[in-house]
Amino acid sequence: MELVLQIFILIPLFGFFLSLIVPETKEGFLSWIAFVTIGIQLFLAIVYTFVWLIKGRPSVNFNTGDLYQTEGYSFFLSFYFDKISAAYLLVGGILVSLVTRFSRYYLHREPGYKRFFNTVLFFYTGYSITVLSGNLETLFVGWEILGICSFLLIAFYRNRYLPVKNAVKVFSIYRIGDVGILLAMWMSHHLWHENITFQKLNNFELVHEHLLSHSSTGVFIAMMLVLAAAVKSAQLPFSSWLPRAMEGPTPSSAIFYGSLSVHIGVFLLLRTFHFIEQQTSVRIFIGVMGLVTSVVATGIGRVQSSIKSQIAYGSIAQIGLIFIEVALGLQNLALFHFAGNAFLRTYQLLVSPSVVTYLIREQFYRYSPDDKSIESKYPTKLANSLYILCLKEFNLDNFMYSYLWNPMKVLGKKIHFLSLNKLIAFFVPVYLLGIVLWFYQANFSEKIIHILPIVFSIFGLLMVLKAFTERFRARMSWVLILLNHAWVALAISFNEHFSLSHVFLYLGGIVIMGLLGYFTLQRIKNLEGNIDLDRFHGHVYEHPRIAFAFFIACLGVSGFPITPSFVGEDLIFSHIHEDQILLALLTALSLIMDGLAIIRIFARVFFGPHTKTYHEVAYRSS
Repeated sequence: MELVLQIFILIPLFGFFLSLIVPETKEGFLSWIAFVTIGIQLFLAIVYTFVWLIKGRPSVNFNTGDLYQTEGYSFFLSFYFDKISAAYLLVGGILVSLVTRFSRYYLHREPGYKRFFNTVLFFYTGYSITVLSGNLETLFVGWEILGICSFLLIAFYRNRYLPVKNAVKVFSIYRIGDVGILLAMWMSHHLWHENITFQKLNNFELVHEHLLSHSSTGVFIAMMLVLAAAVKSAQLPFSSWLPRAMEGPTPSSAIFYGSLSVHIGVFLLLRTFHFIEQQTSVRIFIGVMGLVTSVVATGIGRVQSSIKSQIAYGSIAQIGLIFIEVALGLQNLALFHFAGNAFLRTYQLLVSPSVVTYLIREQFYRYSPDDKSIESKYPTKLANSLYILCLKEFNLDNFMYSYLWNPMKVLGKKIHFLSLNKLIAFFVPVYLLGIVLWFYQANFSEKIIHILPIVFSIFGLLMVLKAFTERFRARMSWVLILLNHAWVALAISFNEHFSLSHVFLYLGGIVIMGLLGYFTLQRIKNLEGNIDLDRFHGHVYEHPRIAFAFFIACLGVSGFPITPSFVGEDLIFSHIHEDQILLALLTALSLIMDGLAIIRIFARVFFGPHTKTYHEVAYRSS
């Protein structure tokens, strides 16, 4: 039964590659590939689950073997199947097959028809990897695929301003969750001294023994997992991204943000529950967060004028209740609640265009005022205050901007004086000096060697902050992103067991993809003349192949699992010591800003309304 788990991954992956070579004009064949691929996997999942139930529901675990191993570290893919995987796999298969069938007619003759089905098949591959993952490393592969597919589907109508802007906003929130997973993996290596699998986490005695002697470490890992889950499932204070994600086509809204992707945070908590269940303070925090989110999201949803936003906040409120069920240890109820909420939200979103028509008709011909609601019993000032707060969505967007993104933008603008010539004149000699210090580190005191990684990490963070706030020179911003990775590698090199081979593993893919990205930007510069970052250019319409090449480069530089750099990122964190919390935070922050700067360049240069007047331009707001 172990080998069958890999087939669940290979089937949608094969369908994805097959759909890439089909011409866009073959709409029927494209939708047929998607429907048949997902249908075969669903049939196989039903048969597999039936056999699994007959055999007494054993936990099935399969490891691929070490893909990369060094002293104290091993990277391998692991797959795991139990009742949680069964529920998510079956629900996902049913809903994706229904949505692909619906989309065949809904998106007929849409310019992005092929793009939609390519992305859905890629999404389902990532979803299958996530729900069948047997360790955090494997889960992170699927997690990253879900994130990039979200960006592509939110920005599906890429000739409009608002969908592209909201896609970048959602991706920026997702990066916080990505770093939560990375930090959880980092500290897990120090707690377990191995690449721990979810099957071992189910061992109560093993977990209890480690938490007794490392309680603070356990709390840190648990809180990072909760952070990642809260981001992915749109819990407070990250709830505002979900309604913005509804800018994509209705089928993608249904499958992503109504049913499957938005419940992956719940999956993460369920999968790691045996680690969290012995930490009462963390469980209380999860329950309180879910309760507050449910109350706030219910209020916000009641004042929304858009039916998609109402459904989004309704889904957020229900997921908050599922968080409470997980905190109480009601795993079976949480799984049942997930399935019910997923089916309901998918149905609501798919029929939402028709519902709008029905409601307009009712307002014209059969209008009758609603009965008094519960709010009418509140004091007038309280009711009005709650109404304004809900109407402004409790200022959740302003909160994120004021306390997260704006401080970084301000800091980045403080170093606006940097230019490519100044970088070469100052930072390149400093970097070479750092390499010399690394070769002769045995001649310096431990205090100096302990400070140097922090200093170099700060240099790297300054590089990527400048790249994030750069508004004019796209190529310079890209070079700064590459320099950030170089500084990170230099900073970690001062820790023991991090050899030159590890540096080459981490930087090898980044250098190759970095050169590809630079040359594609140079090609666009030569063809179009202007690729400043102060506006959207929309060059994908006339240069789709260049846009695709640059997109691949973006994935490689950001550590997406298509280059060895993905393993290198995990390797870097495994070599950061347990007491080097500041170094870990600086590295994590660099990776957050790295992804944001990369996706910002891609969106500004290739997406949005086209700069040329002979192309059709959509309205600013959709």
